Amino acid sequence: MIPSIDALRQRPAVRALEGQFGADATVGALRAAAAALRGAIASGDEAVTTEEGATARIEGAAAEALRDTFRPSLQPVINATGVVIHTNLGRAPLSAQAIEHVAAVARGYSSLEYDLARGARGRRDVHAEALLCRLTGAEAAVVVNNNAAATMILLAAVAAGREVIVSRGELVEIGGGFRVPDVMAQSGAVLREVGTTNKTRAADYAAAIGDRTALILRVHPSNFRIQGFTERPQLTDLVTLGKKFNIPVAEDLGSGYLRCRRRAGGVPDECQSSAGGVPEALGRTEPAVVDSVAAGVDACCFSGDKLLGGPQAGIIVGRAPIVDRIRRHPLMRALRVDKMTYAALEATLVEYAAGRAADSVPVQRMLALTADDIRARATALASAIGAMRGWRATLVDGFSAVGGGSAPGVELPTCLIAIAKGGLSADALEERCRQLTPPLIARIEQDRLLLDLRTVAPDEDRAIAALLGGV
Repeated sequence: MIPSIDALRQRPAVRALEGQFGADATVGALRAAAAALRGAIASGDEAVTTEEGATARIEGAAAEALRDTFRPSLQPVINATGVVIHTNLGRAPLSAQAIEHVAAVARGYSSLEYDLARGARGRRDVHAEALLCRLTGAEAAVVVNNNAAATMILLAAVAAGREVIVSRGELVEIGGGFRVPDVMAQSGAVLREVGTTNKTRAADYAAAIGDRTALILRVHPSNFRIQGFTERPQLTDLVTLGKKFNIPVAEDLGSGYLRCRRRAGGVPDECQSSAGGVPEALGRTEPAVVDSVAAGVDACCFSGDKLLGGPQAGIIVGRAPIVDRIRRHPLMRALRVDKMTYAALEATLVEYAAGRAADSVPVQRMLALTADDIRARATALASAIGAMRGWRATLVDGFSAVGGGSAPGVELPTCLIAIAKGGLSADALEERCRQLTPPLIARIEQDRLLLDLRTVAPDEDRAIAALLGGV
């Protein structure tokens, strides 16, 4: 009743599986499926009466097993959570321009470490530097693989074996349990805490300065806020203090808010509108890189895949002597980025320099959407979902989140779609949505499954309706 493996391999469907997954894997899957069917028949769990029926069962089981085995664990999803910089979902989606440039660079050879002007070996650490300097007003810039790495190599290059002064209120823990003191310990620098959790003054920094002091470090508390009885010195106060004692001052900004503006010193006029669509509340809570550079810090580091909206990267901008020490540090080789990261980052920075980022960089575009913008799309999608048998879809006012540790407490008004089907609970429906292809990731609030189209690309609206039709 059960056909031989050789007979199965002659069938067109199985030949197609071999072409897709290879002969060895396909034969293994066929054998496992045939053995499982024999066991099921012997135990009375299956009632297969014809060879054709058995063949269909084996083919289907083998095909499913092969798809599961070969399916990449990293796959695209539709983010309907409303969290713009969603760390669990890959943070910032890249712009079309960045994707095109990555594809162009990745499909062949590139000038990663080749100087086209001289026709000789070049350096990879110069890529993106000119654009970063243009956008921030810094003298020099270098890129590593994430902002924790940027902080660590900065400390290792400038302060290994010596003290770094940090306010107690800025010894934060970022996602994944990584803490500023731990990063500092790995760099070889020695932490010198000053002030209290809620109040630190410039005088506290001054009192801590001694012969072993190598750096004053200011850390933007990206993922939390202390309210009430608080005090924190202005960055300019720390810069003045650093100059007085000839000690460099560095700032870890985390999110990488590139709000460019016209100012004396060479930042071009076209940078003015680069982040013009970002909500005003975000601009009040997130310090801009250009402002830190203008305040006179010696080095400033931030992420490439948060508010900047580019690939995962740690970016360091600042004075040339500091940046050059970082370039020469042995850790640079371990923390450097590859050609695809540089390609995506440079293409993203070009959009800022050309004044197009508010429209072309997805993170900037999503943050700028109003509740009315989203409501128009939500109304159409809710109507399409509600028209399907067994489905209910209603509009609900709510809020989106910036995410990624950026702008905690900033709520972006939005219009949500509450969806329900039959007798399914919100948890059960959310699980089914996660099993779709591509997975649809939503959020549950007050026992309702909610879709927030702020983080859904407009061309994905119809795809959501089609996907839900198969639930």
